[in-house]
Amino acid sequence: MDQSSSRHLGSDLIERAKSLGFACAGISSVDPSEYRASLREWLDNEMHGTMEWMENYFDLRTDPSKLIENARSILVVGDLYASRDGNQDAPIEKGQGKIARYARGKDYHKLIKKRLMKLADDLREIHPDAMFKVFVDTAPVPERELAKRAGIGWVGKHTLIIHPKLGSYMFIGGIVMSIDVSAPESQVVITDHCGSCSACIDACPTNAITEHRVDARKCISYLTIEHRAPIEPKLEQSMGDWIYGCDICQEVCPHNSFKESSVLEATANPAYQSPRSSFDLLEVMNWSEDDRRSAFLGSAMKRAKLTMMQRNAKIVARNQGIEINDQSDS
Repeated sequence: MDQSSSRHLGSDLIERAKSLGFACAGISSVDPSEYRASLREWLDNEMHGTMEWMENYFDLRTDPSKLIENARSILVVGDLYASRDGNQDAPIEKGQGKIARYARGKDYHKLIKKRLMKLADDLREIHPDAMFKVFVDTAPVPERELAKRAGIGWVGKHTLIIHPKLGSYMFIGGIVMSIDVSAPESQVVITDHCGSCSACIDACPTNAITEHRVDARKCISYLTIEHRAPIEPKLEQSMGDWIYGCDICQEVCPHNSFKESSVLEATANPAYQSPRSSFDLLEVMNWSEDDRRSAFLGSAMKRAKLTMMQRNAKIVARNQGIEINDQSDS
């Protein structure tokens, strides 16, 4: 495939991705990660906490060319789960535990994968001998770095991708391909716009964030979703009202500040919108396993076990000054 045809295919794939509802898309190379040493240091310092799976497939995690045989290029997509005009929630009521925006709607894994599989199937019809691999948190891929290469945004100090107009409330997915697809000439790598701003670092109540690094062991999202053991009392007090996940570092980011919808390039995917932004703490504390399954039906929140959700609910209740009759460990 000559360069002109390769660029044309890249432009076509990007437009087709947007027609499927993705807010943005771009083409990335399969070059090895520039952050291999940094990731190794992060793991060696055990900043991944109990997420042992982060240690697996280190070579794959830092070299996307190894994901499939003869990998040549990657389509990367961004799916907005919230937009800048919806950055502020109403104050939480006492007795309620907050849910992070990324967990309020339908399971993003399924929604993104379904659309990417359609694109991959269409490509297979044209390139029957080629290989394609879809990823959405399902493969050891340096997603944010690929998104940066694909012109979707830059990696902020809170380590999340920030699009200069759309902000950072975005899921990342993509397709690794064994065909040559070049980025259109209009695609550029977006330079870091964080500058001297340290809003995300300053606002993190557990001091989990340092510049371009997050210590998962202190991160509220990690503590409420991944960490299954009791939580340190000092960290409990800093968790505030969060029962599942946390949005603080994104809420304070200037690039997520209010912007009139009329000038937004895209708005949030309605599939991720839900009227539920919190859980009743007393209800959660009295959930059965069937109650948990029912509450999480069709949601990505099912990752959190019943004991974890009840632990989180008790912590939030204590932070709100609610007395609970419970002698068990949190």
